Amino acid sequence: MTEKDKSIYPEAILSIAKKAKHIGRMNGPDASAYVKGPCGDEMEFYLVINKGQIEDVKFYTDGCISTIVCGEITADLVIGKTLDGALGISPKQIKDKLTGLPQEKSHCSILAVTTLYRAIANYLLKP
Repeated sequence: MTEKDKSIYPEAILSIAKKAKHIGRMNGPDASAYVKGPCGDEMEFYLVINKGQIEDVKFYTDGCISTIVCGEITADLVIGKTLDGALGISPKQIKDKLTGLPQEKSHCSILAVTTLYRAIANYLLKP
């Protein structure tokens, strides 16, 4: 975390980034997806699904703090949800949970949710 980050983001956002518990890659997930956002940030989502319910989730990104916190909040929201419930999550819900996220970083919530949706599609479209 840089001094610039500390001047851009409120402590609540920085705290989520520091304590992210869902960040990382996963071996042998039931579903996964990769998306590169328009800003150049990349995100991956990995899901473990049992009987239509998301039991475990990880995400990985090389992106900025906004991308990290959007991935973390998305992961928090989907754990334990059914696939239909997870498909009901919106970028607005992510932004609403991240008070203080700079407006110019709102696209990070879209990147996180899009990557989640693609991971779910990966699972649903498997033969």
